[in-house]
Amino acid sequence: MNYLAHSFLTFTDGQIVGQFLEDFIRNRDRFSFPKDIQDGITLHRAIDTFTDSHPAIHEAKKVFAPLVRLYAGAFVDVSMDYFVANDLNLHSLQGWKNHSLRVYRVLNENYEFLPENFRIMFERMEIEDWLYNYRKDQNIGYSMRNVLNKAKYLDTTIPVLDAFLENKTILQQCYDDFFPDLIEHAKGINALLQLEN
Repeated sequence: MNYLAHSFLTFTDGQIVGQFLEDFIRNRDRFSFPKDIQDGITLHRAIDTFTDSHPAIHEAKKVFAPLVRLYAGAFVDVSMDYFVANDLNLHSLQGWKNHSLRVYRVLNENYEFLPENFRIMFERMEIEDWLYNYRKDQNIGYSMRNVLNKAKYLDTTIPVLDAFLENKTILQQCYDDFFPDLIEHAKGINALLQLEN
């Protein structure tokens, strides 16, 4: 899952911070944060593990695998944020806007915990309102170009956005089959985390 899905699947402000930190910190550093941020890091990992094993995600990867092979999962993650952002059963448009503003506020309030490499990206994320704007094709295209630019062994001209647009119906079905299961899984992980507190 990508940034919007991870931020949606949280239950406390601290978990929001931890969900974003997970990809930007070393494993041994996770214990240096307050417990609720650690819970977000744990939740992020549980979400990723569940996602990687879900049959609908395996189907979704088939859309991108012929083009990017082992990187297919990264493009599925970006694609899923598009469907989350457009899922009006989860939030109204105003609800998604409010969610995005809350996430930016929480991250700013916890700025001291953000590593420098995340701070640089977060500045752009907030200014360009990535979370709310994942609902648009061109913004998903921008995110996919970022993945291509960061990948060591991928040509930046690979038409991954075309694959997304041409297979949107298939990917939507994969999302529909997958995301309710992920929500329930995240709730279960959170319940276990709360028992530890």
